[in-house]
Amino acid sequence: MAEKQAIFTLIGGRVKIFRGRYNPTSDAVWLAAFIPTRNIKTMLDVGIGTGGVALCAATHNPTLSVTGIDTSNEMLDECAQNAKLNNRDIKLINSDITNWRTAQTFDVVATNPPYFRGTPAKHNAHHNADLTLWTRKSIARVRPNGYFCIIVSADRMAEVISEITRHCGNIEIFPLFGAKHTAERVLIRAQLNAHGGTTLYSGLSMNYEPVLRDGLTIDATLANL
Repeated sequence: MAEKQAIFTLIGGRVKIFRGRYNPTSDAVWLAAFIPTRNIKTMLDVGIGTGGVALCAATHNPTLSVTGIDTSNEMLDECAQNAKLNNRDIKLINSDITNWRTAQTFDVVATNPPYFRGTPAKHNAHHNADLTLWTRKSIARVRPNGYFCIIVSADRMAEVISEITRHCGNIEIFPLFGAKHTAERVLIRAQLNAHGGTTLYSGLSMNYEPVLRDGLTIDATLANL
């Protein structure tokens, strides 16, 4: 059996990642593709891990200033290596979003949170988060009229939406489908202090290549459908 290459790529080779403790999946690509780019200068990636979301988002918006927060020093070390591999600057903070003390806010806060329930994998990512608290604390770091963006498993979206509606409007929900007729993942985007209603899109297959391979954003995809 051939050995796996030390480096793999996302969005058609535009982002390079060292294989390591946690290897970003298509969730990172989808979330980055849903992050708005217009008038967005600063982003906080909550639970940045090894940097998949942040690096894909910076590819869509090359002037974006990215800050990442994570509780794992090991993850942050690997994220720093991946940032260097892609010639990107990312400010990294070793802290927990649920008790991080700061007054700093950002144009957009994005997160691929620990949404699975059960026994954590060795890398301890994507398991057993209190999504209500995680969402509340993440939204607290959004500047007025800025955006909150998240991807979660479909069976836990109610926890997130319930908290989002307390703080945000202009809520957009974009389901992602696998082999079944029910959504496996849900992308949610909302604007702090806005009062507009909710838009539910028909969604796409999780294997949709124009986003995963060609690097098309979801806004551009919707404009072309």
